[in-house]
Amino acid sequence: MPGVHLVTDSACDLTDQLVKEHHIIVVPLTIRFGDDEFEDRRQLTPAEFWERCRGTKALPETAAPSPGKFQAAFQQAADEGAEAVLCLTISSKVSATYASAVTAADTFDAIPVRVVDTFSLTLGQGLLALAAAEEAAAGAGMDELVANTQNRIPRTRIYGVLGGLEHLQRGGRVGGAQALLGSILQIKPVIQLKDGEVAEESKQRTRARALAYMRDKVTADAPLERLAVADGACGDFPAVLGGLEGIATEHPLIAAELGPVVGTHAGPNTVGVCYIIPAQAGAAAG
Repeated sequence: MPGVHLVTDSACDLTDQLVKEHHIIVVPLTIRFGDDEFEDRRQLTPAEFWERCRGTKALPETAAPSPGKFQAAFQQAADEGAEAVLCLTISSKVSATYASAVTAADTFDAIPVRVVDTFSLTLGQGLLALAAAEEAAAGAGMDELVANTQNRIPRTRIYGVLGGLEHLQRGGRVGGAQALLGSILQIKPVIQLKDGEVAEESKQRTRARALAYMRDKVTADAPLERLAVADGACGDFPAVLGGLEGIATEHPLIAAELGPVVGTHAGPNTVGVCYIIPAQAGAAAG
């Protein structure tokens, strides 16, 4: 298939069906449980990841893909007829994945490759990849795709309600949420991704209030361009999803499992809401 092909990494949390439908190539990060090492989603599904988390006290670790894995993905796109590749990665502020992709692109000469740091993760990154893939399929060129993606990045929002902060703290991904740690027993944290890093958004007394607060944040920004919800082994996910289904969005709501890359640092009982606000609303907010 000619044109620009999309490559991203497995932190995007897109389902296998969405990846296949939109002809996106996904480069896996590595997940480690002690001496056991797995390629995300190729050797370890989200369900298997959460099951392992329940069965061990040791926290898992993640590692960025090597430049060689990105080069293999770029070559796959070239072999499939791509004229160029747009690679969208997880935020460079939480992972070395972007740097690895840039290194791969700089030494790959079969076809042109552009790498864009989404400053996002989980389904925020996934929604950006889907939007670009749809535009590429419609015939958009590289410059247009990059410009449109860079326009969407500041309009992308991610909020999450966590079961706790142990994973964030021990994994070193707390960032601006550091202030939450002293009162973790008294509050249910709502976090956000701000400027590519995890930051405190709100402190709520109960999980129900935290989920309601997050839903209200999404509702206040509606109507939306795109909306997705990530389930990190949540028993109350059906209720969370039900509370969001009436929100107006240009594209259908996407529900998917929170994968190992983000799940390693967020921990179980996490739910994330990711969405893109329309361009006009983004301009007004700015």
